[in-house]
Amino acid sequence: MRYFISIFAAVVIFVITYFNKAELPPVLFSGFGSETVRAEVTQILDEGEIKLGEHVQPYQILEVKALEGDYAGVPMQVDFGKRQVRSDDYALALGDKIIITISKTPDNVVNAYFVDYVRVNPILWLTALFAISILWISGWKGLRALLSMAFSLYMIIGYIIPHILAGEDPLRVSIIGSAILLGITLYLTYGWTLKTHAAVLSMILVLLLTGALSYFFVILTRLNGLGDENTMFLIQMLDTPINLRGLLLGGMIIGALGVLDDLVTTQASAVFELHHANPTLGFGRLYSSAMRIGQDHVAATVNTLVLAYAGAALPMLLMFSLGRGNYGYLINFSVVAEEVVRTLVGSLGLIAAVPLTTVIAIWFVQSADSLGWLRQFLGPEGSGEGHIH
Repeated sequence: MRYFISIFAAVVIFVITYFNKAELPPVLFSGFGSETVRAEVTQILDEGEIKLGEHVQPYQILEVKALEGDYAGVPMQVDFGKRQVRSDDYALALGDKIIITISKTPDNVVNAYFVDYVRVNPILWLTALFAISILWISGWKGLRALLSMAFSLYMIIGYIIPHILAGEDPLRVSIIGSAILLGITLYLTYGWTLKTHAAVLSMILVLLLTGALSYFFVILTRLNGLGDENTMFLIQMLDTPINLRGLLLGGMIIGALGVLDDLVTTQASAVFELHHANPTLGFGRLYSSAMRIGQDHVAATVNTLVLAYAGAALPMLLMFSLGRGNYGYLINFSVVAEEVVRTLVGSLGLIAAVPLTTVIAIWFVQSADSLGWLRQFLGPEGSGEGHIH
């Protein structure tokens, strides 16, 4: 019964988004993955090593059979590393599944080219191992976490992405989608309690604050959303305009979601646990004690956020260092400036989340007995499953 409201809300949102799908715009040409099919290796025609320039690599000439599409069942020959430099040294065997792209020349000659490996099965095994591990460690709470994760993916793929592609403001769509996403997932994971109400309310306010900060500093630094090369492909593919600056802002909001989830929940848990340990603590002492916990957590969280973005940008940093570039100039390029602004704005939102969540959680825990008839509707104080870092 504790989770009935959140589950009902998730079902309602699913139904609304399913029957109110945004119409995707037409594209000017086929997008990534639209011209590829799965194929199976049926024969190894030739293999060995070849030298391309100064690079020696293994190669294979394969006969493959397309498993889908207009050419399903048709045998084709694929060159795997004899003419192009390979980025790996994996060898293919009979029965292996690969992804190929098929093209036809003006004189009706059909050619097939290797694109990538089919990785579905090992990823499914990894997913199963992950699910079993979280269920083993966390039990029913782990199951609720898995449901929350599935709902998060649904909101991003089923709501946020289609509505952005349909031409709606990416910032507005991202904030609404993120608020719904985190609100429902927090209730699914932690239940209908005062502690969760405090976390959800804090999270919504922090999302709005982060959106405002993102907008201000993106305008101030004159970013236009063109720092990512994928954006250029998106512009070329779409027949309708898309707000690239809003897309950048929406990405900043979504990028901070995972860390924000943990931060607000942990801080709300800290306040409730401190209150249970010593119910006589007043607002000031409870705030000071909770903030000491929050200070340690936010310091570690901000460092995690910075390292995550630095790790994603590592190849670009390596290329810049190899070119003996001046790091004083590096920060001015949009591809770097976007990541810097993304990291710092996200960190500011996380920093603001600690005192904001602390104040809201203290109000909930100290006002619980004075809420009157609302008290029963709002649920218990907490599930006792909170965690303190």
